[in-house]
Amino acid sequence: MIRWRKGEVVRIRREWPGAVELDVAVPEGECRALAYPPLVGRPEPGDEVLLNTTALAMGLGTGGYAMVVAVPNRLPQDPQGPGHLVKARYTPLQATVAGADEQGSPHHEVLREADSLDDMPVVVADLHSALAPILAGLYEAAPGTRVAYVMQDGGALPAWFSMSVARLRDSGWLAGVVTAGQAFGGDLEAVTVHTALLAARHVLEADVAIVAQGPGNLGSGTRWGFSGVQAGEAVNAAGVLRGRPVAALRVSEGDLRERHHGVSHHSLTAFGRVALCPADVPVPDLPGEFGARVRDQAELLAVRHRLVPVPVDGLHEALRAAPVRLSTMGRGLEEDLAYFLASAAAGRFAASLLV
Repeated sequence: MIRWRKGEVVRIRREWPGAVELDVAVPEGECRALAYPPLVGRPEPGDEVLLNTTALAMGLGTGGYAMVVAVPNRLPQDPQGPGHLVKARYTPLQATVAGADEQGSPHHEVLREADSLDDMPVVVADLHSALAPILAGLYEAAPGTRVAYVMQDGGALPAWFSMSVARLRDSGWLAGVVTAGQAFGGDLEAVTVHTALLAARHVLEADVAIVAQGPGNLGSGTRWGFSGVQAGEAVNAAGVLRGRPVAALRVSEGDLRERHHGVSHHSLTAFGRVALCPADVPVPDLPGEFGARVRDQAELLAVRHRLVPVPVDGLHEALRAAPVRLSTMGRGLEEDLAYFLASAAAGRFAASLLV
């Protein structure tokens, strides 16, 4: 289940808020490792580190790092301050965080009776890679909108893993991050997606929320065995809280697997079977036979949801101007343009709801 190694830090490669990427010498040679200083302290060259090398050995794409479990000869000081929510519960690295909604939080009174999102648009996506293109489409239509990202716990648990989130924050494209469920490391911590959405609206004062799992989608090649099933539950949460759910389709022309070509079966299952509350489904107006395929597949969702055609003119340019590198499943903007246009179309439609 876990491959353990001891190693010595050779050099620091780069770092971003909450994370440090390292080169570490292990018996097999040097490997790339990732440490989260808020959990284990900040490793320095020459430090001995204890590593979990399982993901590296498996050759995982998004998560292909050795993970630093501890710097045993230089442990961090005990944490100070409030916090009663335990996340990554009952694992060796369970962490205590201050919940936005817990008693003692400065936001507790605001959230204790909060029960409505006041028609706030909530864009729900399957993959973390949809976050930046949704924002690109939204800001192309409505610059200056205040947007919060609600990160579900289906992928990476630490929000710090995402370099994109850090850069989107720095660029002013995100007003804040709320980590929900077992996910942690956001500006605000929440017990459920419901309280995360309420915190986005009433604490961060967001005009729009985007809900998606963190990096590292998990799928088994079966109808129900994928972490993006959570997207359907997020639509339900937005609906019962009187928000305006917007279901962002996962579309691909570059993925040749039949179950993901056109509208992914992930979208058809999560939004068609799991999402019981009605949502708006932006359908990108893509050209040619592929565009017709996408429109035909999306019709399967019309039983419960409202399909909304969205033009994509101008969105390619908006995507090129994004402050982060766009990539999904190893494919860049030009390699799978349809994926990014579909996500940007969802952002463009969400912007139209603000008028």
